[in-house]
Amino acid sequence: MTDPFEYCEEWFGNRGAKPFIRESKGVVALHFHLFQVQSEMYKDAPDELVLRYTRAMMHFRHFNPHPGHIGMIGLGGGSIQKHCYANLPEASISVAEINHGVISLRDYFCIPSDDHRFHIYCEDGADFVERNENQFDVLLVDGFDSKGQPPQLCSQRFYNHCFRALTPKGILVVNACDNRGLIARIQEAFGSEVLVLDDDGSENVIIFAGRGDILRATEIPGPRLIERHHP
Repeated sequence: MTDPFEYCEEWFGNRGAKPFIRESKGVVALHFHLFQVQSEMYKDAPDELVLRYTRAMMHFRHFNPHPGHIGMIGLGGGSIQKHCYANLPEASISVAEINHGVISLRDYFCIPSDDHRFHIYCEDGADFVERNENQFDVLLVDGFDSKGQPPQLCSQRFYNHCFRALTPKGILVVNACDNRGLIARIQEAFGSEVLVLDDDGSENVIIFAGRGDILRATEIPGPRLIERHHP
């Protein structure tokens, strides 16, 4: 098993930087470098969502409370993956993670073993959506490396394939961090209304897009700032 406390010269300036773990006051965190947290977990409650943006992404349940198949790009510490596995027992979950070092730390973050409804693929997220047409009721994109969002996960081609990967009433959820430039690309791919959730107090901007008219039919409750972008 990979040593979670291994210090590595690749922390800075390398898209293939090795992940490492830090632990403090009952919280386990995944890092690519010291000044940026990729994921956090409470040791005594591993299925609980610690970071605010992960809870924001779970608002897909207002649109589809019982998805049959969830696709996810980016594993990190497996926060959303574990939460869905524990709380949506009817859902199959397929995860694409390009960094084998991240996958090797799955046991430290209590990520489930692969089974009949949970599978992690060591694969580029762009290839993952391209090969999965009409598969996902929900597709969550949360793929980051040591330099941020990889360019292949920001392209128009990628979001066109995300549209094709969804079922007819499927939902796309994207952690855009602070990259609002993705809104136009997602909107072009989906040709419909896009919902942007800008969670106060967080740098993360969460974008929702859907096939069909599912976004128009549902409101997200709560005191968050919501913007609707029309085609």
